[in-house]
Amino acid sequence: MAKRIDVSGLNAYYGSFRAIEDISMTVEPRTVTAFIGPSGCGKSTFLRTLNRMHEVTPGGRVEGKVMLDDEDLYGAGVDPVSVRREVGMVFQRPNPFPTMSIYDNVAAGLKLVGGKKKSEMDDVVEKSLKGANLWNEVKDRLGKPGSGLSGGQQQRLCIARAIAVEPNVLLMDEPCSALDPISTLAIEDLIGELKERFTIVIVTHNMQQAARVSDRTAFFNLAAVGQPGKLIEIDDTERIFSNPSVQATEDYISGRFG
Repeated sequence: MAKRIDVSGLNAYYGSFRAIEDISMTVEPRTVTAFIGPSGCGKSTFLRTLNRMHEVTPGGRVEGKVMLDDEDLYGAGVDPVSVRREVGMVFQRPNPFPTMSIYDNVAAGLKLVGGKKKSEMDDVVEKSLKGANLWNEVKDRLGKPGSGLSGGQQQRLCIARAIAVEPNVLLMDEPCSALDPISTLAIEDLIGELKERFTIVIVTHNMQQAARVSDRTAFFNLAAVGQPGKLIEIDDTERIFSNPSVQATEDYISGRFG
């Protein structure tokens, strides 16, 4: 079941360095929210705070609140591993487990959780590969290594792996930046289908992609190198691209800086 994300007063640090400052926003269920902004402004750092991946980085820590419906993800006693199961992530470069078969790549998270019979596992693997629009391409070679697929297929395999454990939220950190235009289009089409089931947040450097796939767009920026990144504005994507409230947003989208 897709869930709503409410972030309030969030700061993220690498050691003593504050990477992002005082971010508050809401992401509605079953929508796609795109994060845009120049390199180094904290988009990916912020994305990683939404499933507690940021604290895996040495010196990484977070202040503030991230609510998933009524659950505080940083609350006392909350298990980060269970958070990452509920808030899945797809990375910039496809990262299938190289020694595992296509089947085992999709089933990896399910096996960690345990409790499923082989027939149930088969059903989930098939459903997840269909959900990632990959089933017809791989159904006759499920035992072959996932690393033998093309780049675009590998990324869809990673999406299948992420959705197999039935998360509520799917985070995507520049999921198309390493892909060719045809594979990029396939992933964009897939995002449109997946938002019927998941809350999706995507980081992208591609303005056209943000305009194509997202319902809402958040623009991040930083005042100067070494300063923390900030959320400048978030609004409906159409409005951000046609009539943003802040001049800096318009300057970035029109290519005057960044």
